[in-house]
Amino acid sequence: MSGKTSSLAHISLPDTDLPLHERLADAIESAILRGNLKAGQRLPTHRELSKGFEVGIGTVTKAIDSLSRRRIVRGEIGRGTFVEDAETPQVQGPIDLSINAPPPVIKPDVLAAAAERAARYAASLPHGGYVDLTGTPDQRATLAAWLNRTRLEGLDADDLILCVGAQHGIFLSFADLSSITPSIATEAATFNGAMVAAENLGLEVLPVSYDEEGMIPGDLDRVLKQGACKAIYTTPVCHNPLGFETGLQRRKDILAVCRKHGAFIVEDDIYGFYGTKGRITYKSLAPDLVYFVTSLSKVLSPVVRTGIILPPSERRPKVALRLRAEIWGASSLAIGVGCALVESEADIRAAEFLRAEAKERLKLTAGIIGLPSLPMPDGSPHVWLPIPLLAAEKLARRAREHGVRLTPPDSMVVEGSSAGGIRLCVLAPSGRNELERALRTIKGLIANPDEAVI
Repeated sequence: MSGKTSSLAHISLPDTDLPLHERLADAIESAILRGNLKAGQRLPTHRELSKGFEVGIGTVTKAIDSLSRRRIVRGEIGRGTFVEDAETPQVQGPIDLSINAPPPVIKPDVLAAAAERAARYAASLPHGGYVDLTGTPDQRATLAAWLNRTRLEGLDADDLILCVGAQHGIFLSFADLSSITPSIATEAATFNGAMVAAENLGLEVLPVSYDEEGMIPGDLDRVLKQGACKAIYTTPVCHNPLGFETGLQRRKDILAVCRKHGAFIVEDDIYGFYGTKGRITYKSLAPDLVYFVTSLSKVLSPVVRTGIILPPSERRPKVALRLRAEIWGASSLAIGVGCALVESEADIRAAEFLRAEAKERLKLTAGIIGLPSLPMPDGSPHVWLPIPLLAAEKLARRAREHGVRLTPPDSMVVEGSSAGGIRLCVLAPSGRNELERALRTIKGLIANPDEAVI
């Protein structure tokens, strides 16, 4: 659009079923969140916006009113409309960097509309929703289409099993594998939820050495060769907690080791939308070896606890049977909310914002803490500070005393490994100013390990 000002160049209206003025407001808000327009900067005039976006003046006025209600912009009589200062008041209590959850990206009215749509759908199901414990055909078709659009290709609705979040998906995958393996191999530092699932099932967790792309194939070969282990667990995009992304060649090398030893892979792709190395997954490379697990929690909201499992096709009946034994199936109403949001493509706008915000927060973190490099500089919800385990535990304890909550370091380190570090969940604070305060506290504690920080 040639008439659009430079600060809003290349910004398009989202293709949704919202009214035109709300789509325009969302487009301008996205530009502000990405930094195209800074706090205190004046917006283009109504006439310039009308010309640039090819909409009427009345539509612009309604859009600006919507942004004002959201406290995104403010009007000043005789001067124009300005971007509101994004700084939020300092919160009372500790700043929590331990919870790996995204900031709110779904507006309450959008969530309410999705919930109403889901309720109407659920109420229409026969037998109160006791239809298909793996998710209704419509729901599985919606989420298969979502995965085909974002991460995988050629999926059919019958390939999916819907469950209560990715944690549940990990547990169901491990439970199915427990009949063929006494242990799970994973990176020496890994997602604590996976370790808890393994422990609950009586599976030993075996540490594998890693580098900037994940498990080192040679060390994985050593671990699998030593015992009867027939399964590995990994999060290859935004690895939790290490933060790396595994590229195509490394995935092929790891798959070759797994085939050599007859081992399966549980691929946790919950952060897949942050990926920058192409749309590759272990599942697409070796569908017969991979339990693919993901969820809507990280791209939309933990409120939408909709999990997806794609087991090897021959294992699907066994996984479904386990689901029936445990909870019968996830709530049709809860899954329906997630499906309604996906059908409105809310995940596209959310992912765009989260990637941009994560990138800025990583830059802020690297600058304050002094990190020489970042595993995923274009965006990751967390970053790992590698320090010896005892020092990490001391830092976490002292940070808590100074109002910053960190994930207990030992909860993410596999027993028997020498890994150590602190995970910082950079998207957890409500605003960047909160994050900056926490980071400066941590920096002071690292610089003065035996002194109090005021």
